[in-house]
Amino acid sequence: MKKTIRLAAAAALPMMFPALAMAAELDGSKLSALWGVPFAGILLSIALMPLLAPSVWHHHYGKISAAWALAFLLPFAAIHGAPLAGSQFVHALVEEYIPFIILLTALFTVAGGIHIRGNLHGAPGLNTAILAIGAVLASLMGTTGASMLLIRPLIRANDNRVSKAHVVVFFIFIVSNAGGSLTPLGDPPLFLGFLKGVDFFWTARNILPNTLFLVGMLLALFYVIDRHLYRKEGVLPFDPTPDTRRVGFDGAANFWLLGGIVFFVLLSGVWKSPVGFEVFGTHVGLPGLVRDIGLIAITLVSFKTTAAKVHADNQFEWGPMAEVAKLFAGIFLTIIPVIAMLKAGAHGAFAPVIAAVTRPDGQPDPAMYFWASGILSSFLDNAPTYLVFFNTAGGDPATLMTTYATTLAAVSAGSVFMGANSYIGNAPNLMVKAIAESRGVRMPSFFGYMGWSVVVLIPLFVLSTFIFFR
Repeated sequence: MKKTIRLAAAAALPMMFPALAMAAELDGSKLSALWGVPFAGILLSIALMPLLAPSVWHHHYGKISAAWALAFLLPFAAIHGAPLAGSQFVHALVEEYIPFIILLTALFTVAGGIHIRGNLHGAPGLNTAILAIGAVLASLMGTTGASMLLIRPLIRANDNRVSKAHVVVFFIFIVSNAGGSLTPLGDPPLFLGFLKGVDFFWTARNILPNTLFLVGMLLALFYVIDRHLYRKEGVLPFDPTPDTRRVGFDGAANFWLLGGIVFFVLLSGVWKSPVGFEVFGTHVGLPGLVRDIGLIAITLVSFKTTAAKVHADNQFEWGPMAEVAKLFAGIFLTIIPVIAMLKAGAHGAFAPVIAAVTRPDGQPDPAMYFWASGILSSFLDNAPTYLVFFNTAGGDPATLMTTYATTLAAVSAGSVFMGANSYIGNAPNLMVKAIAESRGVRMPSFFGYMGWSVVVLIPLFVLSTFIFFR
């Protein structure tokens, strides 16, 4: 691993010169679709290697992610020049990846410092109640925060069940994705819309019916499936993790730190400051810098002050966070040309995608915006995908919140809801999967999980299209 890190650093160093500050914007209209091959490669690696070469993947996924990143960076630097390649590298690192990982790490650490004690039993009623509570919390503390808070007690409650992978799958559907659709705190795409000028409560007012429909149907389906399996399988005659204590919270002080995370994220959105500086052509504003420093401080305070017993009871470890950090480093870099080609609109390699969301009279088609943003968010990072279609629909928040409210609702819902279609559609998906597997749950493969999403989610999305986006 150290050798790979040194190789990546050596490849990046020639790019980082003062000339980077003058590097031009990446013009996606001049890029061939072949530049999407490294991105497709990392996606296929995530999908296939755990099945075809599990031992290699488990020990070397970080190196594989770095290799795909270099497969994009090195040829791009050779063809388009080190300044442009370096500026894109720094932009992805400084403006997107680092803040993304800092926020996820803060939520992961703080939520991992809260232990829900007590002897919970994973009967269908309790499991459904936990999923419903998680759906509410997801819009208040983010899908990552809610996922990290509840996934461990949910797994512990079901550790004497024979069939439990479906519990985690529906948890990803509901808590890690659909539940985060009502506020800018819930999911990164909505926060980006908030920064662009969308009112804080606009999403809740316009997507609440859709969210209630989707989450309600998922909870009902889950209860029916879980009840059937619960009655069919029976349970072990003993509880592997008995806990006679009264149900409650250990490490409850971390709830205050969760409030601190919400404060710093909101602050960065509402605080406007002209103060900032350039990092090789990428602007770093004071509000974002204060947010990131505050989140790092909260992470350290949480980790240092949380009792060791709480971490032990939660089986807290850095493995899931490390996996997400390494894989998304490759994803954030290899996605650079893909996003640029999408931003090029009708002049880029993905022009058919842009044409598909526009009616013959030139007006936006909400149903197509829902599916286009959703399908791309199933495999791309849903935050930049949201921005692409936000801008494709005009980019004016005042107009989008009124005249084209249905279109903006479609982009928002598609970006958030369909992040549940694959493990890589939203960061918490991979984190939940990694935590579940570290606790012995045999999770579906990449395509196995997508089998669940095709059977369960896609029909609900079709119904949502006819009900809300015609």
